[in-house]
Amino acid sequence: MAPVSPPDDPLSDEGLERLFSSLNNASGILAAVSGGPDSIALMHGLARWAAIGQHPPIYVATVDHGLRPEAAEEAALVAREAALLNLPHRTLTWAGQKPVTGIQEAAREARYRLLVEHAREAGASHLVTAHTLDDQAETVMMRLSRGSGLSGLAGMRRDTDRQGIRHLRPLLGLPKSHLLDLCRRNGWRFVTDPSNADERYARVRWRGLMPLLAAEGLTAERLARFAERAARADEALDLKAREALDRGEPILEVGTLSFQAKILTEEPFDIALRVLEQALTRAGLDLDNSRLHRLESCTERLRQAAGAGEALSLTVAGAHLRLTPGGRVFVGPEPPRHRGR
Repeated sequence: MAPVSPPDDPLSDEGLERLFSSLNNASGILAAVSGGPDSIALMHGLARWAAIGQHPPIYVATVDHGLRPEAAEEAALVAREAALLNLPHRTLTWAGQKPVTGIQEAAREARYRLLVEHAREAGASHLVTAHTLDDQAETVMMRLSRGSGLSGLAGMRRDTDRQGIRHLRPLLGLPKSHLLDLCRRNGWRFVTDPSNADERYARVRWRGLMPLLAAEGLTAERLARFAERAARADEALDLKAREALDRGEPILEVGTLSFQAKILTEEPFDIALRVLEQALTRAGLDLDNSRLHRLESCTERLRQAAGAGEALSLTVAGAHLRLTPGGRVFVGPEPPRHRGR
């Protein structure tokens, strides 16, 4: 008789169904596997899940950013492990010149671009990554240190749209230590990325602080719970802002959205702020989270001018916000600047 798995074992049949139930309707699943213990555990979990019932096809991809000489061999290890599980594997290479600064952010953008492109080629509707509870806690602290708003403090979402591909993080509720133990207990081969100990990177420095925070009660579990609550509040505020913007009789014409300014004064400040954020999005303009303080200032000035019946013209992050004497706000791209000689 096979041993009975403990109730909290994510690799029991029941545990696997709980972890991956949101993937049942996928046309195909692309698993991003770097070779670290988290992603190796994800790959083995998906393979076992696929073996216990009728589930979508699973593909595996490893991104080689071309930043470390060991990366090619790490990708080869993943390919060999995937083959043992009868899972097709592809190594995706980030080619071309790399930026001198902001390399981690650029690598992240390149990674998701390559993964989304490969998911489309493979016919996969879903992308899964092995982000964990610890990753979530580190993300929350990093964003808190940068002065992020509620959306940022919600951390990584379990389900995100990436250009039509659903990006899921099924392991977000599991600690890294649990996944590392699974790999060691089952003899699954994995690699250790030396950059995970390089203190030039902010995430590594925050990782080193987490035990100190946990000793004061700020554990990864509590930070992740805070992120879940922030996400719920963020979703509720977004819904109220969408309803408010719709009441403002929005009109979209050639990349410019207009709406009645009175909704900015009738709603609480945070709803008015999100109305402007959503108006920018509907107009095809995205505001970087680092510009949140600028948009807060614009919201306050627009509210004051609208309340006084005054006209106003503002720019923020490439967007032009114009309040007319008739009481409508127009949101569109900033016009080109003409500089003198």
